Amino acid sequence: MYHAVGHRVAEAAYGLSVSPEAFAEQMGVLADRGFTPLTTARLARAWRTAGALPRRPVLITFDDGYEGVHRHALPVLAKHGFAATLFVSTGWLRGAHEEGGALDTMLDWDQVRELAAAGMEIGGHSHTHPQLDQLGDDRLWFETLRCKEIVTEELGARPVSFAYPYGYSSRRVRRTVRAAGFAQALAVGNALAERRQGPYALERVTVRRGTGTEEFERLVEGRAIGRTFARDRVLTKGYAMIRRGRQAGRALAGR
Repeated sequence: MYHAVGHRVAEAAYGLSVSPEAFAEQMGVLADRGFTPLTTARLARAWRTAGALPRRPVLITFDDGYEGVHRHALPVLAKHGFAATLFVSTGWLRGAHEEGGALDTMLDWDQVRELAAAGMEIGGHSHTHPQLDQLGDDRLWFETLRCKEIVTEELGARPVSFAYPYGYSSRRVRRTVRAAGFAQALAVGNALAERRQGPYALERVTVRRGTGTEEFERLVEGRAIGRTFARDRVLTKGYAMIRRGRQAGRALAGR
């Protein structure tokens, strides 16, 4: 799971960014080790139908829609012939649907169309990037459906994959994403994706500014993931309890 790719990234997005040089080196690791990147849609379709997967399949995903995905990542992906998936927050992208709130310079829709034309799958990531599990039903439906509608309008193709902003979801959120017409969705989890997770809770591994080459090699090989993300998992579990409490409080207050 990638976010921004760039040399000078805004402070708010810096920790989850990677430099162009690091990204190129990491894609070289995948190529050297015989991995075959594929889109989220293809992976989910294969797992649903017991279809064949390529040797050593891997997903390369980008969240939010930062401009560096077009400027820096696309040439590297094209060099290796790698597939990838971009999950866009439609209200953050530059253009007619922009609502503000983005953390750094975002893609515009011409660039998104160029990415799609190059073979990148374009998926949904909500409209304004909220914590979906904290929203009421009406706003949750709006965030999910509006994102789908805008991507369809701009690209002429309905998005079939979704990624939860911040990785946060709940049974209610997953039901809504499914009802909106998305066929699969990705969380974070910092673990390898497995079929048993189900199509609406597939996990990913975070790549950060501080992810060195050796650590990246271990992650893609599935080694020491638990140790690497031990602190993240403790924080995630604690914050999940807080979010559930907040949502329950709002539900009671609304009665």
